[in-house]
Amino acid sequence: MGLLDILLGRTKPVAPDLDQLFALPSAAITLQAAAGFDPTGVGAVCFATVEGAAFEQTHREVTALLDADADRWESRPSGGAESGAGSPVEMTQDGYGYSWLVSRRAPDQLPQLVNDLHAVNSSMEVNGFGPQLLCSLAAFEDGRGRRLGLVYLYKRGTFYPFAPLPGAAERRDSALELQVKATLADDLRIEQDLSRWFPVWGAPGL
Repeated sequence: MGLLDILLGRTKPVAPDLDQLFALPSAAITLQAAAGFDPTGVGAVCFATVEGAAFEQTHREVTALLDADADRWESRPSGGAESGAGSPVEMTQDGYGYSWLVSRRAPDQLPQLVNDLHAVNSSMEVNGFGPQLLCSLAAFEDGRGRRLGLVYLYKRGTFYPFAPLPGAAERRDSALELQVKATLADDLRIEQDLSRWFPVWGAPGL
């Protein structure tokens, strides 16, 4: 089975359920209390690289949408949460040829970051790019500098933890991933098929 088969879940089609993303803020509270991981404020949506005027228009729409949202948060009365960088979503490409639309917020703005991820996915769906969507992730870090991504599989409607070990070698902390799986069992719809816990090497924020 190839990468796209794994990420797209072709062996068991499931209707995408983007509202599952809204479970991330409550899961983050559980994760912090049980394992000491905090949001970093970085989130991203991964998709098979597409080109052309239609996608460029979608990118502009997403950027404008998130820019307007950042402006609303910056203009909140004194005492409200401060915005992160306030910059629109940026597009990057990893070493495997997959594209990422990346949003950066303040670490305490996970709900707003989740809104960004939902908006990016929804805009791509509406504009006909749903088949290219692969996954979304929110990045976390603990006091020891360990990185963790909570990855949402678009075609499966499920989450799994991905914990890359530091260093140049592509190695992952499987023990930590299984610990997080158990910790968040009541908070997220966890992907039970471990063969679908695909390593997202080079993902933004990790």
